[in-house]
Amino acid sequence: MINTDIAIIGAGPVGLFAVFEAGLLKMRCHVMDALPQVGGQLSEIYPHKPIYDIPGSPGIKAQELVNNLIHQIAPFAPTYTLGERVETIECQEDGSFIVSTSDNTQVHCKVIAIAGGLGCFEPRKPAIDQLEQFEGKGVTYIVKDPELFRDKNIVLAGGGDSALDWTVYLSDVAKSVTLVHRGDTFRGAPDSAEKVFNLAESGKINLILKSNIVKIAGNGKLNEVFIEGSDKNVTSVATDYLVPLFGLSPKLGPIADWGLNIEKAAISVNTFDYSTSVERIYAIGDINTYPGKLKLILCGFHESALMMQSAFKYVYPEQRLSFKYTTVNGVNAF
Repeated sequence: MINTDIAIIGAGPVGLFAVFEAGLLKMRCHVMDALPQVGGQLSEIYPHKPIYDIPGSPGIKAQELVNNLIHQIAPFAPTYTLGERVETIECQEDGSFIVSTSDNTQVHCKVIAIAGGLGCFEPRKPAIDQLEQFEGKGVTYIVKDPELFRDKNIVLAGGGDSALDWTVYLSDVAKSVTLVHRGDTFRGAPDSAEKVFNLAESGKINLILKSNIVKIAGNGKLNEVFIEGSDKNVTSVATDYLVPLFGLSPKLGPIADWGLNIEKAAISVNTFDYSTSVERIYAIGDINTYPGKLKLILCGFHESALMMQSAFKYVYPEQRLSFKYTTVNGVNAF
């Protein structure tokens, strides 16, 4: 049995920063994740993707952000259970919990912080015949290593942030980049959309709007996609890779069975401290929902700070919390 003050379920950036906020208050953390490494979606799905909205970092690669967070929390010596999915939570008579994983690891804790991102997730796949036949043979739903596309012909599909960001990034890597979008405006950040339009105007990428990919073809490996425009005319584009980027379909998995208030595949929380409907259980980051919620990493950082201030009363019920600035007190380990 592993004993700790706070069990953090989810080792993504928000879960890692929560360790830092807990450490400032002298609370020990054990971090748990179904993935085999820390970093969550940043490390698993897009480690090389640039992130532009982290304060103090005009642009930082996803894995670099994870590495910085690991370095930041190192003084507080968090412990980890990785590669095991949390299955059950059992409340004890004193209000504490025993958290059990798929491999029967058990963690005893006074507080639980759920920082599970989107929970269990899978990519949303477009309705294209033979799409799955070419998975791993030219069709991929994530960009883990941009060098795979070096000097290749790439077709991306989508209209959100991922499609825009990867179009911009891969324009300097691939031989050719074609972005196909069913609309003529984008859901992603306006600045990213402007960059894509500028790249198209300069001829560095091929931007095809008001169109859909209706067919793909190849002989053992993808080599052609067929695109239908709003005029119903179909044109073909030779390609080495197709990357449909239509987001992830979240699935809460076992979290749905923990007695929490669930709203549209997310956990409802009180914005006073991001507590859930179950005392001593909090939810921070993309896994939670509340009026005005923005699914941004920096918002998850803010939620982590407030949540840990609230959790203090359960870890140290006899002590009075006194907020102090790190500029005055520094960062002190246990």
